Amino acid sequence: MLNTYTCSSNQLSSAHLPGISSDLQHAVWIDLLNPTVEEDRAVEKLLGISIPTRDEMEEIELSSRLYHEDGAEFMTMTVIVNMDGEEPMKTPVTFILKGKTLVTVRYAEPKPFLAYATRAQRPNSVVCNTGEFIMLGLVEAIIARMADTLEKTGIEIDLMSRSVFSSRVMQKNKKKTLDLQSVIQQIGHKGDVLTMLQESLITVSRMVTYHSTLSNDRDKATQQHMKLLYRDAASLSEHATFLSHKITFLLDATLGLISLEQNQIIKMFSVAAVVFLPPTLVASIYGMNFDYMPELQWLAGYPWALGLMALSAVLPYLYSKKRGWL
Repeated sequence: MLNTYTCSSNQLSSAHLPGISSDLQHAVWIDLLNPTVEEDRAVEKLLGISIPTRDEMEEIELSSRLYHEDGAEFMTMTVIVNMDGEEPMKTPVTFILKGKTLVTVRYAEPKPFLAYATRAQRPNSVVCNTGEFIMLGLVEAIIARMADTLEKTGIEIDLMSRSVFSSRVMQKNKKKTLDLQSVIQQIGHKGDVLTMLQESLITVSRMVTYHSTLSNDRDKATQQHMKLLYRDAASLSEHATFLSHKITFLLDATLGLISLEQNQIIKMFSVAAVVFLPPTLVASIYGMNFDYMPELQWLAGYPWALGLMALSAVLPYLYSKKRGWL
């Protein structure tokens, strides 16, 4: 799908084109969402550039993501989609700046794009008279979205930490094992989200740095805007690293608790084996088939054997209890 936007008095106006239109030359922002071959060729013919393919956009080499060609800047960053769902995914988004026109190429619908487009169509809400301003606004919206996700992830990690380490929860689950398996699954999910966020923030920092070094004739406001974007991305990256360390500690602690629970179970079985070993020995002795056993003809032999077995079981139990093994 090809969407075009024009700007008038700092207000975007959209035109969802069902096909290829000659109005492309008036657009300040051309958004290619899952573009067809015809749409790619129309934009290439208009701007005299070569639109990268999806495979080229997914290349990890820096030279394939940030380069200058045919008088245009090509900048590709990684964006996360479905961050609120169960299966967030990474997707490449390419920004192409040619003069005052911005071309975005994407194969998913990140929420920041829709949020920025909606906000920019309000009167005097953002500066959008050039493609560069639109690109910076989109990057700012993407960073804000990742900041919200990091904040939400941090809160969820704190809740998981409390559920694992809270003394009240541990007392409540003294006789019932905590569902630590689900906790590990949640930790793994949050770890994947943080890894994707870190990768995306790194691509944002590289993209902003690359764009800021290509031209020195920008006004101070634009330069300051790019510096703020870089600082925001860097600070969020540091926060994501902190949360990653926290999630690693939480995973190690959860595995340690599982190990302690397993040791506790093994200890209980070991003590039970020690408790029931002496009665088994007594029963084995009196179960032997010898002709001469004095207790066989003894009137109190059976109660004596039962009492001896009970006593031999109670004494190890009391000893284990006194030593704190139970």
